[in-house]
Amino acid sequence: MVGPVKLPPDSKPDFSLETAALGEADNLFATSKRIVIGVDEAGRGPWAGPVTAAAAWLNPDCLDAIPMGLNDSKKLSAQKRQLLFNDLSALPPTVFAAQVASRNAQDIDQSGILPATFTAMEDAVIGLLQYWAEDQLNFKEYTLHVLVDGHLKPPFPRLGQYIAHPLVVTPVIKGDGRSLSIAAASIMAKETRDQIMTRLDQDYPGYGWADNKGYGTTAHQAALAKQGITPHHRQSFKPIAAVMAKTLPQDKGLD
Repeated sequence: MVGPVKLPPDSKPDFSLETAALGEADNLFATSKRIVIGVDEAGRGPWAGPVTAAAAWLNPDCLDAIPMGLNDSKKLSAQKRQLLFNDLSALPPTVFAAQVASRNAQDIDQSGILPATFTAMEDAVIGLLQYWAEDQLNFKEYTLHVLVDGHLKPPFPRLGQYIAHPLVVTPVIKGDGRSLSIAAASIMAKETRDQIMTRLDQDYPGYGWADNKGYGTTAHQAALAKQGITPHHRQSFKPIAAVMAKTLPQDKGLD
């Protein structure tokens, strides 16, 4: 696979990484065909809400049907991102397929943000495989190649029970700006998490989650000082732990 490269600021994701991965199946010694999936996450940094990951597959024979403008979700306006999310979701499963998974604040506090992120990513990939299994696609005939945004290679320990061939995982630095599959996953993850935070804002008003999506904005900090934390705040994050420490009763010692 192509290693890390420095991208020009106006570069757009394309299908070259996927094509390279698929081309490996043409090797004389290849024992299986390949399925290439892009994976990305949203919500590692916020103080509240879940971390959400998506696994996305684009049919290499139907790229003309994929909506134009896929890119790193952070580079898209909210309106453009929502339109692309809707357009992708409307595509037939023979052209585009995606699954999204989240891990909540309790999961993040228990295992840590990075392990929770990797678990959500694996949940999303497994969800995609299970979705295909419902349509009797024998994906065990294929080698699964997962392109993951970032510089870390998730371990994905549970995927082995779903596939017959060795799993291939390739971290791709700035992958959501290089790979169409990862860009699609980026949009699916970000938009899904934004919808979750908008719903949580209705259940826990005052924190501004519909706007700040759980990040530590000034309005969010003010609400924490006034209202305290909720079950959706990440207590293992230092700013939330600091709020909790201020509200704990002080031990004044023995009289």
